[in-house]
Amino acid sequence: MTVRPQVGDTPRTCDGGVARAFAFLGKRWNGMLLSTLADGPAGFAELTRALPGISESVLSDRLGELVRLGLVTRTVRQGPPVGVSYELTGAGAALLPVLDALGRWAHEHLPAEPETATPPGC
Repeated sequence: MTVRPQVGDTPRTCDGGVARAFAFLGKRWNGMLLSTLADGPAGFAELTRALPGISESVLSDRLGELVRLGLVTRTVRQGPPVGVSYELTGAGAALLPVLDALGRWAHEHLPAEPETATPPGC
């Protein structure tokens, strides 16, 4: 049965900002990378260890995306040895309260079942 809006009713639409946010946060690892960087700058190897299960190529791709979006800065340290570190920008740090709230919500409302289980090491 199709329910048609009555004359004068405004059809429902989704919020474009929410849609963009979940398109971004819905990509595996983006939110977890931002959350991991909340503790301060980290190098590539440190991020790899902090996120068990992420491949180096995916980590590289996600970090590149976060840098392009202006959420993370990439700093090359002159060596020897040469090093690279990643750090949240103001825009990236502005997401932390949202990520904290999502984490609290998940602990309270999502059962720890295989499809919603916490990745090892988190």
